[in-house]
Amino acid sequence: MFDIIALDADDTLWHNEPLYTKTQEKFCQLLKPYHDLEWIQKRLNETEIRNLEIFGYGVKGFILSMIETAIELSEGRISGREIQEIINLGRQMLQAPIELIEHVKETIPRLSRLYPLMLITKGDLFDQETKIARSGLADCFKHVEIVSEKTTEVYRAILKKYRFDPKRFLMVGNSLKSDILPVLAIGGQAVFIKYPTTWAHEAVDETEVRRAGYFEIDHIGEIFELLENLQN
Repeated sequence: MFDIIALDADDTLWHNEPLYTKTQEKFCQLLKPYHDLEWIQKRLNETEIRNLEIFGYGVKGFILSMIETAIELSEGRISGREIQEIINLGRQMLQAPIELIEHVKETIPRLSRLYPLMLITKGDLFDQETKIARSGLADCFKHVEIVSEKTTEVYRAILKKYRFDPKRFLMVGNSLKSDILPVLAIGGQAVFIKYPTTWAHEAVDETEVRRAGYFEIDHIGEIFELLENLQN
């Protein structure tokens, strides 16, 4: 039924958002002498979203946004030692072990024997490449695309590059905004696997996706039952 099945990486195959959440908590504690925690969190989120067009997605851009927020909220009083602490927080994120989400380790190799698989992920090229390599799943994917953003234009370009018909393309991911809606818009099909936490920037009205070609499963291990049902 499908010529290719594509999967998102962060928070679809391995845990990613908890790293950012824990780092944000440590960052807020670091700046606690300057402002209250809620205001620090709000300003960091605003800075990070504002900087996406400049730094893109990923840990390195997040580190720069933390430093910028720290300078602004401290009115330039932040010390070199505290800046170094922020850099160390980012370094810990980049070196954190890859923790596969439940059912991924056994499901992806099995799925790769049934269908050609593609990995489509956004973020910093070097960071994403190292995570893919350290995940132990790299050999399961026939194609890997690391992009700066996931839009209808980006998905169209990927499908054109490999000469895939959108109608025979299936995308699996945890972000309605990045993995589901753009694929449905170009005539593809998409499977949503909800992750416990969602970055506010990725949140959309879930009623927008209730259309043909949209499916939901509780975890990646249920993909086989879904594919079987679609074949019948």
